[in-house]
Amino acid sequence: MPDAATGGADMARNLNVMTFASAAAAGPYDERPMLPDTLDLQLHLSKNDRRQPFFLICQHDTVLFALSGAGHVEYKDASVLRHAYEVGDHLYVPAGVPHRVVPSAETIQYRYKLPESELEGVAWYCEQCGHELYREIWEIAAEIPQAAYLRISRGFNADESRRTCKSCGAVHPSIDLAPYRWAQITAELHAEADESVRSSAIAASSTQPARVGSTHPSKP
Repeated sequence: MPDAATGGADMARNLNVMTFASAAAAGPYDERPMLPDTLDLQLHLSKNDRRQPFFLICQHDTVLFALSGAGHVEYKDASVLRHAYEVGDHLYVPAGVPHRVVPSAETIQYRYKLPESELEGVAWYCEQCGHELYREIWEIAAEIPQAAYLRISRGFNADESRRTCKSCGAVHPSIDLAPYRWAQITAELHAEADESVRSSAIAASSTQPARVGSTHPSKP
């Protein structure tokens, strides 16, 4: 029987194989959850080949892990405003700090996130002077992140007042949403959730005791 160390190594190898197999079809800033929701930690997979289109804000501390590639992460309202990364690096992101990933080479990335997170947000800043342009926070229980990314980005594109800097007057360009798979991932995650509910209902019904028939003697 394998010992705990061997079992842990096997699990790590299996996760590594699963990661690169899934990354082949992944897209930029997918943030697709990869583990069961019952675990104490969730891994979110992305394959990033361009600058993140907004600054992400997470309710709790998160960690970014670069499985491939190189680049840097930009931070706002933090003591450190830029941190470079390369393969194998873990980058800590404090709770509530707006941040965005800027790859210099295609990056397969995991984000470690606590599943009990209730809030998430995105923000944009003026590319000329750094003044905050727009920020929106939402409840994850009501809207999964990928659906919110798409909805809020569309709203940012449609409303020039959100993209206009109140400090210097510069207008942030619209976001090209074509490369992002957020609509597809939203549909996939909703389908997976529906299937999980159906499977749970079937499992619950199969464990119910069978009804006992009448014990009255039949008439001759």
